[in-house]
Amino acid sequence: MNSDRSTPSADAKSIAVRSIEFVAAGGREDFDAIIHPEALNHETKTEPPHTRVPGPASWHATALWLRQPFADLHFEIRNVVADGDLVAVEVTMSGRHVGLFLNFDESGAVAGAFPPTGRSFAVAQSHWVRIENGLVIEHWATRDDLGMAEQLGWLEPSPAYLTRMLWAKRRARKARPV
Repeated sequence: MNSDRSTPSADAKSIAVRSIEFVAAGGREDFDAIIHPEALNHETKTEPPHTRVPGPASWHATALWLRQPFADLHFEIRNVVADGDLVAVEVTMSGRHVGLFLNFDESGAVAGAFPPTGRSFAVAQSHWVRIENGLVIEHWATRDDLGMAEQLGWLEPSPAYLTRMLWAKRRARKARPV
């Protein structure tokens, strides 16, 4: 491989990795530096409505949404592969469930509410990031949401936790009308 081709791939890999690591610990200015103003995150369909906008605001809003319920949020980078403007990043996402986690339906209404369990999780994810002119322009992900839900006790919940989930969902819907 010639050096002209390897340098852009190295830069693209670095940008893609930072876009993921910033979710755990980056500020708005970090996202502004690497996310294109018209960038599209294809993974916001179950996130709060304010994450479903183009550009750095979406990535920053997603980061804040995930940091609230998950302490010690971390993305361990496993593998990074680039082919032209597309970068694949394999990670293990981990954290501890310490706050209320909400997910949303397409209309923006609360679809699920998961009160804190105090449990830790570690799940595999693959992120696909397209880079344009040195900035992230698109993002897709494949996540082990089922594995995370099982580790956190959200699936096969005890009757007591199921009751807590239902009450939390009711309170969240009242607090966040569509």
